[in-house]
Amino acid sequence: MAFDYKKEYKEFYMPKGTPSIVTVPKMNYIAVKGSGDPNVEGGEYKQAIGLLYGIAFTIKMSKKGDHKIDGYFDYVVPPLEGFWWQDSAPEKSNDSGAGENNTSGASENNASANRKIVGGIDYTRKDDFNWISVIRLPDFVTKEDFDWAIAEATTKKKTDFSKVEFLTYDEGLCVQCMHIGSYDDEPATVEAMHQFMEEMGYILDINEKRLHHEIYLSDARKVAPERLKTVIRHPIRKA
Repeated sequence: MAFDYKKEYKEFYMPKGTPSIVTVPKMNYIAVKGSGDPNVEGGEYKQAIGLLYGIAFTIKMSKKGDHKIDGYFDYVVPPLEGFWWQDSAPEKSNDSGAGENNTSGASENNASANRKIVGGIDYTRKDDFNWISVIRLPDFVTKEDFDWAIAEATTKKKTDFSKVEFLTYDEGLCVQCMHIGSYDDEPATVEAMHQFMEEMGYILDINEKRLHHEIYLSDARKVAPERLKTVIRHPIRKA
């Protein structure tokens, strides 16, 4: 039976629907960086996903070709993930009653009445998103194996994979929670995460190196928005 990261590492991929604290080890990823609204059909984000899976399956199916990866074992390609940020976010309303970098639906005027800002991200400003879309690599995949996969996929698929990178990310101490529902409804789950971390003596530690992280366990093309399962993870540190 193929090794399934979601089942073998449930603490990282299948958290409960209530917030918890977790320490995430260093991992290697297939990565594509970009910006803009992820919902644009045929846009940069959609193209990035195609590039990621092109390399992910080239590596997985290497077992059938001449390139032998040392230590290879059969596995299920891990789920799509994403790191998200915005270069700037509007100031929160002073009368929101929420903590710093953690507001939802607060506004000072009608134009921003539906604004949802959590962890420095304004969910209504999708055009301003920056993102790194990733798929986890098995530990046995080296940078040399990755480079082989880029060359192999470029030749066989006649596609430009030059945007795809080998990314090592050491996430460390985080608060996380399983969010069930639409992506636009994430702020409520994030608010619960932030409240929990504060109760446990932690503060948010999102910065240019530690980012808002999502793991997508559902295929949004096939699953109704209210049933989507997404792991949300935020970096934290002791207060």
